[in-house]
Amino acid sequence: MSLQNSPIQVSSLTRKDMLVSISIIGLLFFIFGFVTWINAILIPFFKIACELNNFESYLVAFAFYIAYLVMSLPAGYLLKKIGFKKGMMCGFWVMALGAMLFIPAGLTRTYPLFLSGLFTLGIGLAILQTAANPYITILGPQDSAAQRFSIMGICNKMAGILAPLLFAAVILRPETDNELFRKVALMVGTEKEVMLNEIIGRVVIPYAVVSLVLLLLGFLVRYSPLPEIDTEHEDSHIAVDNADKKSIFDFPHLVFGAVAIFFHVGSQVIAVDSIVNYASHQGMAFMEAKTFPSYTLTATIIGYLLGISFIPKLVSQLTALKVCTVLGLILSLCILAFERRVAFFGHHTDISVWFIVSLGFANSMIWAGVWPLALNNLGRFIKTGASLLIMGLCGNAIMPLLYGYWADQHSLREAYWVLLPCYTYLIFYAFYAYRLKDWKFTTN
Repeated sequence: MSLQNSPIQVSSLTRKDMLVSISIIGLLFFIFGFVTWINAILIPFFKIACELNNFESYLVAFAFYIAYLVMSLPAGYLLKKIGFKKGMMCGFWVMALGAMLFIPAGLTRTYPLFLSGLFTLGIGLAILQTAANPYITILGPQDSAAQRFSIMGICNKMAGILAPLLFAAVILRPETDNELFRKVALMVGTEKEVMLNEIIGRVVIPYAVVSLVLLLLGFLVRYSPLPEIDTEHEDSHIAVDNADKKSIFDFPHLVFGAVAIFFHVGSQVIAVDSIVNYASHQGMAFMEAKTFPSYTLTATIIGYLLGISFIPKLVSQLTALKVCTVLGLILSLCILAFERRVAFFGHHTDISVWFIVSLGFANSMIWAGVWPLALNNLGRFIKTGASLLIMGLCGNAIMPLLYGYWADQHSLREAYWVLLPCYTYLIFYAFYAYRLKDWKFTTN
């Protein structure tokens, strides 16, 4: 059956309307990526400037992404009450407030205040993500939804490549910081406090600019040509199928899909956010290691481009999902099993670093595969269903924290064991759980 929930959503929109809508949502995904993937630099930066251990540094990801758990369902009800466009405007304004909190945090070197700012940014993003993802799912046929998500993924990951590099260019000094960071580690007393305050103060101006930009974007999206799309009605076939459904929890393929999103985003953010520290641990200078999140995201973009080219013409989005989940498990095992120094792309490091980079490719089609499968035939439940999937983004908060804990207790390499249950569950969803239509575990 079709994923489309009402003829209003697709057939009443012209091709031009759809292209305009997808372009605007693409811009939103670029902004999501820009704000989100800066964390890959913030984690090692705060670790130095605020004198943190691995566990404490990964509270950056926890504070940012736990907001999705707190806000996703309320975001669904907010969108239902005030509509998509006003809701997205509110999301941008909440993000602007979060960015503004970095100003007093940077001036006082107060790590909890930084975490509060990140949490507030996450709340705003939860609202925006809850609104944006259903658009991509319903603006077109189900069998090409992964193709549209791939386009959005490219927008997101291109921002992810640019954001850490741009942010690093603004707050880091390539000529002097490697030596400065080494000296700071040996300093004590007032001299050390002065230097750490100078380092952390570099975030103040960039985040003041980000706050202003987000405030303006709220106005722009409110008055953009992005249409309000009715998701409160469903076609007659879906209405019959969903006649006995009382809530989103009556759809096991959706609930299992939310758990799949949890493990997917958790494993993805570990691959991106941990690689700088891990490469540094393997003997690479910080200023060299900072480029590796961009390599990982580039691998993801390659996967997206292949998805756009081959789905659904040559490969179904379900097959792509199965291949990526299995590949993710294999690469995770390789990180743990192989240890050897290699020279590649001008970098001399352990081969396991490049297996982590390759996880970017394995992760590329998982989000695009899970979303259309999880939202299939939800009808009038699509807004709250999307909210449940967005709640799964709290995996970005919890899984890196588990990684950081195991890194402190054992080693940075052994901590990648946390990836194995992630990809094992994703394989379970891709091969079986997506077909479950009721809790009696019968499939269509």
